[in-house]
Amino acid sequence: MEIEKTLLLNAPPERVWALLLDPTAMGACVPGMESIEVISDTEYVAVMKVKISFISARFKLKTCIVESDAPRYLRAEGTGEDASVASSLKQVSEMWLTEGEGGGTELRMKVKADVLGRMGSFGLGVMKTKADRMWDEFGVNANLRLAGGDAMAAAVDGVAPAVAAPVAPPVAPPVAPPVAPPVAAPAKAAFTSVAAPASAFAAAPMAVPASAIQSAPPGFWARLFGASQDIRVEVVRGNTHIRVQWPVGAAPECAAWLRSLG
Repeated sequence: MEIEKTLLLNAPPERVWALLLDPTAMGACVPGMESIEVISDTEYVAVMKVKISFISARFKLKTCIVESDAPRYLRAEGTGEDASVASSLKQVSEMWLTEGEGGGTELRMKVKADVLGRMGSFGLGVMKTKADRMWDEFGVNANLRLAGGDAMAAAVDGVAPAVAAPVAPPVAPPVAPPVAPPVAAPAKAAFTSVAAPASAFAAAPMAVPASAIQSAPPGFWARLFGASQDIRVEVVRGNTHIRVQWPVGAAPECAAWLRSLG
């Protein structure tokens, strides 16, 4: 299987070259890369996970740079296998870096790969579709890495940068509806005792003597004051003053009460 791809990167060739030769940075850009062990300046052992359809393989790839011309050309060869799925991989890759307009770089890559075993049982169309997706993802990750900044590097490494949580606007506490003050029931006092000089009540109206109440017929008071009037009686004994209101209809009871006072 042969694949040839082209990618535009937003960095000069020198920076792209440095990225390709940095195992940590390069490993963070390659989809499925789990780890990279540096053997020498030109040799690496990487563990890479690849899933095609219902088969997942974890290849242990040994890669060696066999030719380079900084910062324009790089050729590498690699082999790997995964015994758990009885699959093996052998690949030769070449990369050309060309300075583009505006300071960018055109990266052209040509890969010749032989996949054997269960992984190799898939058709060429399926394999190329998988390769296209991996290449597109690599391009996005490489541009993020080249853009620099902690947030970009964290995104490439798969670690989301910390983002301050939005602060919710303060919410005013609920205001209880106003409660009308309790209305006191009107006092209905029928008897009042006041310690006061008798002169203070000398002009009190309707002071009716008990003899008058006793001698008058029950209907007299109702005719005199009307049905809504009361009989008001004031009793003064020393410094004690008593004022009593009786309904006109109960005049006989009022007279009996006055007689009981003696």
